[in-house]
Formats: sequence, C-alpha cells, structure tokens
Amino acid sequence: MAAASDVARLAGVSQSAVSRAFTEGASISAKTRQRVMVAAEQLGYRPNQLARSLLKGRSNIVGVVLGNLQNPFFAEVLDALSQSLSAAGQRLLVFTTAANAEVDAQINDLLHYRVDALILMSTTLSSSLARQCQAAGIPVIFVNRTGQVKQCWSVTGDNEGGARQIARHLIEQGYQRLAFMAGFADSSTSCERQRGFCDELARLQQPAPQLVCGEFSREGAINAARQLLQQAVPPDGIFCANDHMALATLDVARHEFGLTPGKDIGVVGFDDIQAASWPAYQLTTFTQPIGPMVKRATECVLQGESRSGETSAVRQQLIAGELIRRNSTSRKPVATVATN
Repeated sequence: MAAASDVARLAGVSQSAVSRAFTEGASISAKTRQRVMVAAEQLGYRPNQLARSLLKGRSNIVGVVLGNLQNPFFAEVLDALSQSLSAAGQRLLVFTTAANAEVDAQINDLLHYRVDALILMSTTLSSSLARQCQAAGIPVIFVNRTGQVKQCWSVTGDNEGGARQIARHLIEQGYQRLAFMAGFADSSTSCERQRGFCDELARLQQPAPQLVCGEFSREGAINAARQLLQQAVPPDGIFCANDHMALATLDVARHEFGLTPGKDIGVVGFDDIQAASWPAYQLTTFTQPIGPMVKRATECVLQGESRSGETSAVRQQLIAGELIRRNSTSRKPVATVATN
C-alpha cells in the first residue's frame, strides 16, 4: 500500500503537507492540496484513519457484543446504533456470542483493538473485567439489560412498569387463567418483567400466573407454548417476555390448537418489533422505544470519560414505553395498523 511519504515524493511536497491535505480545516493552499490529491489518486493512497485517531488518544471505534441474533429487536437496535454512532464519527466493531452468555473472552479480544467504549446486548460481564475496563477509561454500556456491576451504565425499557400494565390489560379484557413465559432465569430483563407481572396480579387479588421458560428463542417458545396449551385446563392468557416468543406462541395457538387470538386466548409480547404490527399477528405488546434508547447509549459512549463520577443510580437509565393494544388480546377487535 502507498504511504504518505510516497505521495509527498510524487507531489513534490513535505509529508506534513500530505497530512494537512487530508485534515479538514488544516492550513494548506488550494494549489498544494490539489497536487497532493492528484498524487494520492495516482498511487491509490488512503490515509490510515486508525493511526491518525490514535495520535489523538481515541480510536473512534465502539465495540459491540451481541448475544441474541435470533431476536429481531436486537437487529433493529444494532441498525439504529450504527446510524447514530456513525453520525457522531464513530465506527462499530461487532462481536457475536451465545444468548445470555458471559462475554469476558470476547471483550478481551475487543480490547486489543483499542476500542473507546463497549456496548453489550443480551450478554453478561464479570465484575473483574468491568473494573479492568474502568481502569482503562473504557465505558461499558448495557442496552436492554441491567448491569450487575456498578461501574457500568445501562439503558433499559420500563420492564416492571410495562409488565404491570400488561397484567391490568389482560384482567380488564376478561382473561382469568394467566401464564408468564420467561426468557432466561438469570436475565435481568426477564426477571423484571416477571416480577412486575406477578406483583400486579397479586395487587389485583388474582391468582399467580403459571410459569414456563421459552429461553428468548422461537424453538424454546414453541415448546413452552405446547406445554401450556396441551393441559386439560390451559391458560387463556399468556404474557411472553418478548415479542419473538409471543409470535411463536401465536403460531402454535392458531395452527396447532385451532385457537383464535383475542377470543379463545390472549397473547402479549414485549418490545414492539416491526412484525408485531403485521396483519398476520396484530400482537399486543409494550414498546421499548429504540430511538431514545440508542440516543442515550450514544451519549454514554461520547461522554463516558467525563461522566465517570456519576452515581450508580444515575448510570441506570430507564426509558418509558407504551402499551400497544392490538387484536391478539382484544375481545373487541381494534383497527389494524401495519408498519413497514
């Protein structure tokens, strides 16, 4: 690959002039810049942005570890993160791992790339590695997960509050035999939704829901839904800890058991992914507003070092959502609104 010294030699200028030619706002005459650009084009030269950024003490690379590629919610978040951080001059380096896995090994690899921040989705992190990241001045941000380490930030939806609203909605619609389909037992997201749902039912003096585990996956949800619906007296209302499992539950209820959602059975999800509003599903769900969540995560990345003195309470960012009522729980059909 051509180096800056090769361009300088061909253009008949100094190497510092080549650097200024590729630096926005640098002092250089239009004539000299043109000579540099012509020479660079002839040689196929491109400046090494990583080397240039490291001279400033920052790589402008944000490491992202994603633990559940099955769930469309995370694909939507990743797309929004890419756009938001790119607009701020940052680039993403994405690693994937198993859902809900501890990611110390992947993060050790990421740290070799001199990342400026780490964003973790559907993963866990040991406290020792979190302290190492803090010592290195690398902020760690959990998205859609509450970090168990006080050194980390987290940006989550209103899991408990949303689950309470879902419990009230199902009772108001006349559902009496309820079930909760959890994700993973040690997932903060699933635990908070389960806690809010169960606590609100208890407050309303309703029976505790039946509990099953769908492991935040389509296959797991299909097995859990079959387990529930093949009982002699199956539940008539199921709250799934995310939309991905809820869509699988709707498919099982309709196509394997001949049930009509919103009439014979009510199914609710959480996230409001795009497929939730499709006419084939019309899933009642609670939103996790991706725009505000990504905006806050981006702020944590860009301001991480300057916000190192924040208390753990400030580091836990809760983004309010909204209950979206659709036909999957409505005894009286609601208007169908599809999104692209």
